Amino acid sequence: MSCRAPTLPSIEGPGPNGQNESVSDGNDQHDGAYGHTHGADGPPDGVGLVRVCFVCTGNICRSPMGEAVLRQLAEQTILGDGTTLAERLVVSSAGTSGWHVGEPMDPRARDALARRGYADRGHRAQSFETRWFDATDLVVCMDRGHQQTLVSLSRGRAGDDRYLDRLVMLRSFDPRAGGAVDVPDPYYGDDAEFESCLDLVEAGCRGLASHLADRV
Repeated sequence: MSCRAPTLPSIEGPGPNGQNESVSDGNDQHDGAYGHTHGADGPPDGVGLVRVCFVCTGNICRSPMGEAVLRQLAEQTILGDGTTLAERLVVSSAGTSGWHVGEPMDPRARDALARRGYADRGHRAQSFETRWFDATDLVVCMDRGHQQTLVSLSRGRAGDDRYLDRLVMLRSFDPRAGGAVDVPDPYYGDDAEFESCLDLVEAGCRGLASHLADRV
């Protein structure tokens, strides 16, 4: 499946407006540009805002780590017009399952983030809703299982492949990833597993932030 990022038309409709969404708080194989005018149920105040949603299984480890890292990188990225990338993004995260809906971030993920200066801004887990496909520019998958699940859900909603180019792998933005595509689940590991997971998330998010800065 292609990982090319789409050039999308203006979108009006609902988006991932869960409690852990933030106005950002937001390789050459990815082409296209982003930035749309959303309707009343889309991003607030919004011309040119880009929606990015990280997805893992339960939305308590990997995807909220990605959300926190991209948010901070976006705040530190200055665009050509003097604004920050954060001013152009709406960043959220979700899970493919509802097992942990309403729960906070796994404390091991939160502690790993805190050790590197990233903040947990009151994260509460949510599950990805198929209606979000209409108003999400990039759905960033942590492993191939998440991508496969979302491919099935997107086809079920649309009846065709119109959303597939929005489903990208986080590690595809890391030029040093080589052939590796998955961010392994640290849930059953120890603190060292969470640190290793965060290493991969940071590397992918650095590439993703650069990619977005070139295209918003």
